[in-house]
Amino acid sequence: MQWTKEKIMSREALLPVVAAWQAAGEKVVFTNGCFDLLHLGHVDYLEQARHLGQRLVVGLNTDASVSCLKPGRPLQDEVSRARVLASLLFVDAVVLFDEQTPLSLVEALRPNVLVKGNDYQISGIVGHEVVLENGGQVLTVPLVAGYSTTRIVERILRGA
Repeated sequence: MQWTKEKIMSREALLPVVAAWQAAGEKVVFTNGCFDLLHLGHVDYLEQARHLGQRLVVGLNTDASVSCLKPGRPLQDEVSRARVLASLLFVDAVVLFDEQTPLSLVEALRPNVLVKGNDYQISGIVGHEVVLENGGQVLTVPLVAGYSTTRIVERILRGA
């Protein structure tokens, strides 16, 4: 059994792991996000992503990256968010990235499948060109309607 802390890797540590998985014929799926308050929408999305291959790597925005993208956030620090993601059985690795987008991470990892929710167009998914040029797939999966961290925060603030 792999412990959650072992699933959280630096980019440098993850590169040979992904290469070994791919050399063994395993399809590596990559997705990314902030995952500030893990909810049903996240869990369903990540589980669907995992079913697209044998390994799921989640790129997680650092606190600095999240705060640039979403003022007033994150609600939970990056260590907490990473540990919660790593606790999911269908997540094989979590890697933090500090940039506004995961492009350099996608370029380094070269996943077989890049996936986001169906609120994205394929052409709008960061890194899609890299994955397609390497013979991989870029896919979207359906999201569970009505679930978002923003909506949960708004509901809490309303006292509902």
